[in-house]
Amino acid sequence: MFHKLFAISRPRFWSYLFGPFLIGIAAAPDVVLSLRLVALGLFFTYPANLLIYGFNDIFDYETDKHNQKKKGYEQLLSPAQRRPILRQLTIWGMIGILLVLSADVPQAVKWAMTGFYFFGLGYSVPPIRAKTKPFIDAYFNVLYVFPALVSYGLLTNNYPPIELFLAAGFWCAAMHAYSAIPDIRADKKAGLKTVATVLGTKRTLLFCTAHYLLAAVLALPYIGVFSIVGAAVYVWLMYASLRAPTKDRLFQLYTYFPKINILVGMALFFWILLVVNN
Repeated sequence: MFHKLFAISRPRFWSYLFGPFLIGIAAAPDVVLSLRLVALGLFFTYPANLLIYGFNDIFDYETDKHNQKKKGYEQLLSPAQRRPILRQLTIWGMIGILLVLSADVPQAVKWAMTGFYFFGLGYSVPPIRAKTKPFIDAYFNVLYVFPALVSYGLLTNNYPPIELFLAAGFWCAAMHAYSAIPDIRADKKAGLKTVATVLGTKRTLLFCTAHYLLAAVLALPYIGVFSIVGAAVYVWLMYASLRAPTKDRLFQLYTYFPKINILVGMALFFWILLVVNN
């Protein structure tokens, strides 16, 4: 069971939550190490990823069974496995809530954690189930910004500028839309509408490009040249994907996507820590 749960948590994507948490720490002017900071950091590894991907897999069986990504690249969760996994999701979900409930936790952290749960679960779980609503599905991926707000809020009892929040939100929307492209065929078979099924491959890639550029413009006053370099990396990836001669080649480019995100995220962490805050 643990092997199944671990696979469902998508370890290669853990950096999508833990990375922003670290960036929130890097962005804080003063860092005071505390047990709560460490505990929340650990929460945004296995537990938080199990929550968002576990609920996604529980409610996505009808489309996942048609999806080539579930044939070796990811786990397919059958209906018979739902009950024991749902128990695990409930336990870890409660642990996350308990970590921010005490009176000495800043309100900024409590609201940020509330945002993470709302967008993280609302993406997959009815009645919202944002992933079935084109364009809303992309913007609900702002959920990946909230770990940064949790760590930053814990250290400062405040939030970063709204422009940075919007920039990160646009970046997440582009990330989601690009990741939805390999699912187009399976989603259409299951009757599921997403930003990618509505726009199609080429227009989705243009959607992603526009959002990466918007993110770069908004972030430019705060992180300088890094926003330009970062945008160039993703615009190149969108162009390469647009020029991909076959669907197999496009899927191969998609498999590089998490690695690119990790490298760019690591570079951003050190840029903020060593350049922006000095």
